[in-house]
Amino acid sequence: MFYKRRLLAPGPTPVLEDALLASARPMIHHRTDEFNAVLKQVFEQLKTVFLTKSPVLLFTSSGTGAMEAAVANLCRTDRPALVIRGGKFGERWGEITKAYGVPTDVIDVPWGEAVDPALVEKHLKAKPQTSAVFTTLSETSTCVAHPIRDLGAITRATDTVLVVDGISGLGGQECRTDEWQVDVVIAGSQKALMIPPGLAMASVSDRAWAKVKESNLPKYYFSFDKHHKNIAKDTTPYTPAVSLIFALKAALDRMVAEGMDAIFERHQRLGRAMREGVGAMGLTLFAKRPVDVATAVNVPAGVDGGKLKKMFETDFGITVAGGQDAIKGKVVRIAHMGYMDPFDGLAALGALGMGLGRLGHRVDIGAGMGAAMKVIEEKP
Repeated sequence: MFYKRRLLAPGPTPVLEDALLASARPMIHHRTDEFNAVLKQVFEQLKTVFLTKSPVLLFTSSGTGAMEAAVANLCRTDRPALVIRGGKFGERWGEITKAYGVPTDVIDVPWGEAVDPALVEKHLKAKPQTSAVFTTLSETSTCVAHPIRDLGAITRATDTVLVVDGISGLGGQECRTDEWQVDVVIAGSQKALMIPPGLAMASVSDRAWAKVKESNLPKYYFSFDKHHKNIAKDTTPYTPAVSLIFALKAALDRMVAEGMDAIFERHQRLGRAMREGVGAMGLTLFAKRPVDVATAVNVPAGVDGGKLKKMFETDFGITVAGGQDAIKGKVVRIAHMGYMDPFDGLAALGALGMGLGRLGHRVDIGAGMGAAMKVIEEKP
């Protein structure tokens, strides 16, 4: 049987056709009025997508580069940072702060759970000198959504800035940067922004700029100040990934036209459809507070999760992700973000049911499909 290939892993994700075509434009020089005009529009559109009035810096790097930039520009070697660890990417914040010699406190959250805001509030009262709280919007490794709005309210009452890794969520998972009082939001191009890997972004609030002025850590390529000064000139301090920026412009055109409220509603519906479908098949979720952009499904006892993940690709042409570290082989992670539609989700549910059946665990695929379709058919 022939199966069309579907990329349903939580990054990289499928690329919008308009963006693919835009990236194939003939190359132009990056120090020209023509390219400056493109960048000017991109910088404004990014503020719309981030839901902020603050500048959004643009880096040619993976999302991790912008994470490192946030640490290098906001922290000091004589003031502690607080890292919320509840998955691989929460852990990454701590790895970066330690690499820069920043004193690092941590709140360890059991994988599958979201942080309790009260713990953060208690910590900041005990250590008001904390420079920044580093956390994630959508923890890709567990598919957990942290309570960013609550954390914003807590940090805004202090001298501590809130820095959010929104790489796997921004543009799909609801994140209202200014309204939720988030000081820095990091994003990556290859997730809900619907283009290939290679670009990273960071929105920076006025409160965060005060921290930039105080930072005593080394930085050069990732200097917030250098990038910010170049935004005013509609350019970048160093050679940008020109073709990726053409692609980003096409994706942002699409997102601005759809509107962020509509985008959030669409992802909420796709996420709920997947969760309802999984539940109707008698399966359970790993995340206790799940995100809308991806779903981590617990592999039933007695089933080899590695074989199930591989079967998605070899038997059904679908790429999904497995678990990491302690949950390797115990979950499969299915994305529904960016350039994906309800039929991608239905295909994943069908493959999940068929794969489990071939591995000896029968589920009611029809019930799963029916439950998902019921959500999809609901009126907005």
